Amino acid sequence: MERESVVLVTGGAGFIGSHIVDKLVETSYTVKVIDNLSSGSLDNIRHHLVKQSIKFIRGDLKNKEDVLRVVEDVDTVFHFAANPEVRLSTTNPEVHFNENVVATFNLLEAMRLKDVKSIIFASSSAVYGEPEKMPVSEEAPIKPLSVYGASKAACENLMHAYSKLYGFNVLILRYANIIGPRLRHGVLYDLLIKLSRNKEVLEVLGDGTQVRSYLHVRDAVEATLLAWSTLSKGFEVYNVGNTDYVSVRDIVETLIETLGLKNTTRIIYKPVLHGVGWPGDVKKITLEVSKLLQIGWRPIMNSREAIIETIKSLVMELELKI
Repeated sequence: MERESVVLVTGGAGFIGSHIVDKLVETSYTVKVIDNLSSGSLDNIRHHLVKQSIKFIRGDLKNKEDVLRVVEDVDTVFHFAANPEVRLSTTNPEVHFNENVVATFNLLEAMRLKDVKSIIFASSSAVYGEPEKMPVSEEAPIKPLSVYGASKAACENLMHAYSKLYGFNVLILRYANIIGPRLRHGVLYDLLIKLSRNKEVLEVLGDGTQVRSYLHVRDAVEATLLAWSTLSKGFEVYNVGNTDYVSVRDIVETLIETLGLKNTTRIIYKPVLHGVGWPGDVKKITLEVSKLLQIGWRPIMNSREAIIETIKSLVMELELKI
């Protein structure tokens, strides 16, 4: 009798990782989750822990023994463990090297030793840096501006080498700004927390003209699993973003409108350098997602709809008084 297919989700108590876990459990996979809970929360997956089909391990990918133990009997790895704070790479770059690069190397080595051949990796649009042309396709040069982006690019290159040397099947997902329930980092979360502390003045990093696409996490998960279903062998890269984009100024206006603060809050923009929010911040980037569209994926929400839905979700989750 064949054993059930076992999927490991690293960082499975984090933001995107926990939503991946939701979908895998819902579709009857046997799931292992490893998370050190440095940025994730057990509350994100607590509703699953009574089920026999899921096992949570509190462990750290920087610890080789933890990794070797957790990849035992695993068929596929969803690698979503990382430090998600891009700004941190300006002041403490070693964190991104250890949490992203070292952890990923340990995971790949454990997979090699335990003969686990398939990995889905949560990369980032930050690997592109400031692209010369937009929207940027998967074939564009990798020129990161932040240590965070560089760490993701380093992980991608490690996986490419393991694919060529050891026959790993690798799916790289370069996510745009993913938002939704359980979000605990990024511009939208930061602005909401600031407003909960003082709704009369809102300080916004950058000059407001920074441009991004925003994708709801449910759409991102659907894209992830669809891309996984098409993976056969080798090394594959997909951009995962929305088909439209918004500016930071658009986000601020949507936030103020959604919360009913139009005549209450004064906005102060705080740009550095060429109008970005911090050194290493990318001013404008939009992703070409035609590769995803060609395999049948379509986002349910556009950027603005995803932003409004996220605002409402976070205000309820965090019990914010604004």
